[in-house]
Amino acid sequence: MIKPILFSSMVLLGLAGCGQSEAPETAVAAPTPVAQPVVATQPDPAGRLIEITASDSLRFSVTEITAAPGEKIRVKLTNLGTMPKQAMGHNFILLKAEADPEVYASAAIQAAQTDFEPAALADQVIAATKLLGPKESDTITFTVPETPGTYPFLCSFPAHFIAGMKGVLVVK
Repeated sequence: MIKPILFSSMVLLGLAGCGQSEAPETAVAAPTPVAQPVVATQPDPAGRLIEITASDSLRFSVTEITAAPGEKIRVKLTNLGTMPKQAMGHNFILLKAEADPEVYASAAIQAAQTDFEPAALADQVIAATKLLGPKESDTITFTVPETPGTYPFLCSFPAHFIAGMKGVLVVK
């Protein structure tokens, strides 16, 4: 006795060979590719946007920015933290290549009245956001220096630089 499953399989195999014609298969031509127009993109006249976040974890979300000499850049810093500005404010301070970020951060500790931006070292700053409290943002626009090199940036709130809130702008 042939089991029903085996019998069904044999019938299907037998039928698979039936009914096939000897007509040649018709080849289907591949569609002809359509040329897509080339759209030239213009640089944003407001400058390339770099979005950086900071939080109560004392870190910038971006620690290296690469740019061309003379490029226009917009940096948007957003404080995602929840602690009050007096306890955990954040800013973005871009310094000249020859500036020492440790010296700037040390001087900033004594500059609470100017939101931790020491007036005596203002000539070392290329660009700076305001000091931000929780859920605040600030956007600054600046032109990248023409001289290739590495330009440090930091948060100047006391102890944030030492804790790791720093990065570099690499101009090449």
